[in-house]
Amino acid sequence: MIRTIHWEDDAVVMIDQKALPHAEKHLTCRNYREVITAINDMTIRGAPAIGVAAAMGIALGVLNLPAKSGGEGLQGDFYRICDEFSKTRPTAVNLFWAIERMKACFRNVLKSDSNYIKNVLVEEAIHICEEDIAINRQIGIHGRKLIKSGDTVLTHCNAGALATGGYGTALGVIRAAREEGKELHVFVDETRPVLQGARLTAWEMEKENIPATLITDNMAGFVMKQGKVNLIIVGADRIASNGDAANKIGTYSLAVLAREHNIPFYIAAPLSTIDMAIKSGEEIPIEERDGAEVTNFHGVRTAPEGVAVYNPAFDVTPNRYISAIITEEGIATAPFEEEIGKLFSKQRINKQ
Repeated sequence: MIRTIHWEDDAVVMIDQKALPHAEKHLTCRNYREVITAINDMTIRGAPAIGVAAAMGIALGVLNLPAKSGGEGLQGDFYRICDEFSKTRPTAVNLFWAIERMKACFRNVLKSDSNYIKNVLVEEAIHICEEDIAINRQIGIHGRKLIKSGDTVLTHCNAGALATGGYGTALGVIRAAREEGKELHVFVDETRPVLQGARLTAWEMEKENIPATLITDNMAGFVMKQGKVNLIIVGADRIASNGDAANKIGTYSLAVLAREHNIPFYIAAPLSTIDMAIKSGEEIPIEERDGAEVTNFHGVRTAPEGVAVYNPAFDVTPNRYISAIITEEGIATAPFEEEIGKLFSKQRINKQ
């Protein structure tokens, strides 16, 4: 299994995704600000993976604090570290979910001595990673029923092991279908401007020996028109309570094209990606990234100097274009708000 991120010898170790597919390198972060940099520069990316990285980064930051008199002595530094992580990637709700979970863990042991608190935070961060992998496997089990043997699946960006603690969400569904013995083929959108599909998803498909064909983003509609796509599965970075879903830029276009060609369009994501505090996708903050991602390619400028650039990292797909949302607790279909609520109720019952 691809180990995207793990805790080792009091450090956070992650695959350097910027180096893929040319080299498989690992970055070892020994202080929390190195983890923040890795999130910001997309050494690690993907909503669930960002959440895991934040949890481990917070634990690392507290671990390296000088010995103090219990939780009250650590409190100021702990919340400052959490605040620094909250300012990294605004769209991925898993980031904020992980921060809140680490805060809850800290509050539970606030009256304990410093060393105990540090150990508990490290254990919680490791558990969040392990839990994420288990959740992804459950998403795969629920989602694989939507794939028939012989299907061709189109995916966008990277929602695989590299975007999570391991295994993947959208690619987890594809992996689970393969593990069940189904034959399938994957069309991989290259995903401009950072090419997460070409660099990362294609790499994962090669690693797993899953047949795949790389296409440019603007070929997707033509491939659908030719009847070569049976279904589309993508991940998500934040889902509103009504089912509107933010994902990598270009996803909305695919959903519209899927509707035109009567192709099912599925979102695969853990319940932690669903933000029940917001009513629709209009409320999802959209990160805008450096224009150099568009004007340059691998360090080589491809656009004229001085040209204006608009570079939103995500777009929002309205729920009317989404056939179903695949989660670890089951599959939600329209009416999404009601069905999503049922999945959260089921999750609460299962945790009791």
